[in-house]
Amino acid sequence: MDLARGVYMRVKLLVAVTDSDYAGHLSGFISVHHADAVEVSVCSSDATLHVMLASQRFDVALLDAAMIEGADLRYVHLPLVLWAEEENAAEPSRDFKKVRKYQRVSSIIADVLERYAKVSSNSRGPDSRRARITAVWSPAGGVGKTTVALAYAAKMAAGGKQAMYLNLEHFSSIPAYFAESGKSISAVFEMLEAEEGNLKMLVRAIACQDSGVTYFCRPENFDDMNILTSANLVLLLEACTELTDELIIDMSCTCDERARRIFDFADDVFLVSDFPGTAQIKLSQFTTQNNVFERIRAKATLVRNKGASAGVPLIDSVISLPFIQHADATAVYKALSAHSFEAGTV
Repeated sequence: MDLARGVYMRVKLLVAVTDSDYAGHLSGFISVHHADAVEVSVCSSDATLHVMLASQRFDVALLDAAMIEGADLRYVHLPLVLWAEEENAAEPSRDFKKVRKYQRVSSIIADVLERYAKVSSNSRGPDSRRARITAVWSPAGGVGKTTVALAYAAKMAAGGKQAMYLNLEHFSSIPAYFAESGKSISAVFEMLEAEEGNLKMLVRAIACQDSGVTYFCRPENFDDMNILTSANLVLLLEACTELTDELIIDMSCTCDERARRIFDFADDVFLVSDFPGTAQIKLSQFTTQNNVFERIRAKATLVRNKGASAGVPLIDSVISLPFIQHADATAVYKALSAHSFEAGTV
């Protein structure tokens, strides 16, 4: 298995375009917004390009059609042509993959990193770090599990942490909370299935961000999430934890092998319930009848959501959240993020 683990290394990117204004805009944006992922070098003449290619090695070269034809790209891992139909009537003589020139720079970088992730080898840096993992689960639907997970992620982000929200529900609720302008997480599942490429780099490439919270767009179809194996899941969690400070996992309501692996990985487990009823009955069964609970008891916290006050047997650590009524789901989780997530005792 050739999936990357370890700290995310910066990609050495060469941008070579004849339009110096465009080159300056592109490199300036990358330096400000993507410096953690990309080390960019720029040139706008054939002579300078020749010198740079002869003296340095680059992971990716992004060149316009006018400069790519005569370039010596032997020491570039992934050469790409920056392409605009309105500027280039003729195709390049060599078969280069294309990146659309006139689009948001963040989209260009996401495209470049995704392509490079598929062809790059594994790497592990000396300063690898693992995020703190919080698993959010309930055996019953409708208790506000996703709202709690997002509120906690937003709380961590507001406190200066890098917070990543990972939705692993069978049917994703991402569209109710975030704009889906990026690439689907299905691209990650495809790499996991192929068992090759740089998984960590791909995760970084397709991640989106809203209000400080990193997230992923929903799968393209139900089966993409459904066929994710426990082994796949472990690799995905390892990749995510090395790219953030806090990883918050919004789990499905099932308690299957995948759920057990997440519980084992997690540093904290939030068990969410609302008013007395189905959720508390099911959680009570989970704590008294399921041996999985004994494995996570020391790190389990009951989250009483929507103003609930009743407890659950054997769970002493408790977080109480108020009932916030609003038609906008996003407004609810953002309002909840202002409340304390400090656990107390029953």
